[in-house]
Amino acid sequence: MEIKGSNEGHNRKEQFKEKTYPFSLGFILALCWCLLVCVSRIYMGMHSVLDVIVGVLYSVLILLFFLPLLDLIDGFNLSHRYAPLIIVCFHLGLALFSFTLDTWSTSRGDTAQILGTGAGVALASHVNYHLGLLPDPTSEQLPYTMPPLSAGLVGLSVLRLVLGVLVLMAMRALMKALTLPMVCRLVGVPSTDMRKARQHMEVELPYRYIVYGTVGFGVGFLVPLLFSYLHLS
Repeated sequence: MEIKGSNEGHNRKEQFKEKTYPFSLGFILALCWCLLVCVSRIYMGMHSVLDVIVGVLYSVLILLFFLPLLDLIDGFNLSHRYAPLIIVCFHLGLALFSFTLDTWSTSRGDTAQILGTGAGVALASHVNYHLGLLPDPTSEQLPYTMPPLSAGLVGLSVLRLVLGVLVLMAMRALMKALTLPMVCRLVGVPSTDMRKARQHMEVELPYRYIVYGTVGFGVGFLVPLLFSYLHLS
């Protein structure tokens, strides 16, 4: 199964090699995005210039290490039978490590939120792969052609956007209402003041991880599945 997933990732890479955007265009877009993020962090006072520089260098090191393994990791996440368990444990372990670095802060909660969302999206991709949903396009389908702009196309796009956002907001509200009191009860933290309760690592970490893991799963699997049932794909 692992070899199959690895081969499929390699085949996709070879199949779409000539269908990619020019390197210069991609590099410019990525550079502009990185600059915007870095400047916003400094402007909002969330990080210093040194923090940003170290973060960029650290990201480059991570990229150099993981880029050659990207197809292998992608194939493993999609096809291996134990991938869901490993995805959940790996992201949760990173979140636990982040929370033990220092005292409580909003950035720790943001980290758990990002990791939970990533885990949810990865799980959704795994489910889509095994159910045969959202398959990769074939070489005959690429490159995509832009359909003519029409009122029907704009209306369909707006409908998908509004419906998707409403579904995700409902999922988020429901999971928040269920998860926070449940976690407080399990760890023995009073839930009379939710703001103070969330300053406890044992509350904030599972709360954010579960809620936004569910949202990530909804983005990658539940909402597209709903669109397919409603013939909005």
